[in-house]
Amino acid sequence: EEMPAGFVTANLSYAKDSRSQPLSSVLSDDTDRRNGTVLISKNSTISEDQLFLNTAAAQVLSGIFVWSALLLTCHQIYMHLRSYTVPNEQRYIIRILFIVPIYAFDSWLSLLFISNGQYYVYFDSVRDCYEAFVIYNFLSLSFEYLGGESGIMSEIRGKPIQSSCLYGTCCLGGMSYSIGFLRFCKQATLQFCVIKPIMAVITILLQAFGKYHDGDFNVNSGYLYITIIYNFSVSLALYALFLFYFATSDLLRPYEPVLKFLTIKSVIFLSFWQGMLLAILERCDVIPKALYIDGHKVGAGTVAAGWQNFIICIEMFFAAIALRYAFTCRVYQEKKSDTPDNIAPMQSISSGLKETINPNDMVQDAIHNFSPAYQQYTQQSTQEVDQPHQNGKTGSGGGVKRPKRNDKMMLITSDDEF
Repeated sequence: EEMPAGFVTANLSYAKDSRSQPLSSVLSDDTDRRNGTVLISKNSTISEDQLFLNTAAAQVLSGIFVWSALLLTCHQIYMHLRSYTVPNEQRYIIRILFIVPIYAFDSWLSLLFISNGQYYVYFDSVRDCYEAFVIYNFLSLSFEYLGGESGIMSEIRGKPIQSSCLYGTCCLGGMSYSIGFLRFCKQATLQFCVIKPIMAVITILLQAFGKYHDGDFNVNSGYLYITIIYNFSVSLALYALFLFYFATSDLLRPYEPVLKFLTIKSVIFLSFWQGMLLAILERCDVIPKALYIDGHKVGAGTVAAGWQNFIICIEMFFAAIALRYAFTCRVYQEKKSDTPDNIAPMQSISSGLKETINPNDMVQDAIHNFSPAYQQYTQQSTQEVDQPHQNGKTGSGGGVKRPKRNDKMMLITSDDEF
């Protein structure tokens, strides 16, 4: 029977362990053997052995951490929705917090279905798409903290860019901050939001045709090219975040940006490098490859991806704790207590959640940042509140309604020259 791509097919040595079997015996049509797990360990030893990732212990242990992380984060999201007093900020915070449920539950499902072909590729694609969304929301939250584009430009416009090798501004010496600088930061993060889903779709298509295997750096495999494109895209997004923080670190200091930035960076960027390291370790035979798991034929990279998902399940519990401190809802609860009874921050928790998952603001932001017609304008967010009349009715008539916030965007001409 043909072996999966990436496995060594010649010069196989056989361990003296009783579980080690000749290749022809392991890959025979014997149904009893094929119902087990077949591994290729270091020195290309073929053996029938138990894979920890597929045991009940691994699934239960990871499940405990996953559900603990889900409870912590869902409670935090609920508290933000109960005190939804600053929608322009909290919509981004809640979107960022959703990374824990999506990452944790997705990784746990991938671990549970590790023996079912390469289903983990489909699950992980959903996770990868959301991480791009989180980067955009983190930068947008930082913009909101500082009053939007117009507020930031009023503080930094015309100031010289300090040369720093640490922040990658060594080539920007002699230049000053302009609206073009903010535009680049937004564009660099938005491009990742576009490229990452496209790469996820391409990965699924390549996997369906057997042209994608984690850790397979062969020029005939799609993994090499997708990794190169992804690295360039994610590095550009990270560079933009660094540049923005470098320019506004003093302004952001009251909002404790370091803890927020490190938490987001750890979840997204370190998990990627962690997955690549595990793929390389499997490629170098440090982690055993698998031919069959519970009688199901699996491809190269399955074990490395399994370990990646298992580790993420554990890490998300600690990420949930870190995010709980980084994006506390205490300040919004205090604002709620100061809000008069006749000015309700939102109609209900469900309406707040509906506003949070609405991607319209991201679409409008992409149009503003990439359309040439808006390149010389800065955004300034305004907020109108429809107040109820004394009789409890709004000007539109009808039943009793709570006030509603209508977010609007005003464009201000920039003085910068292009």
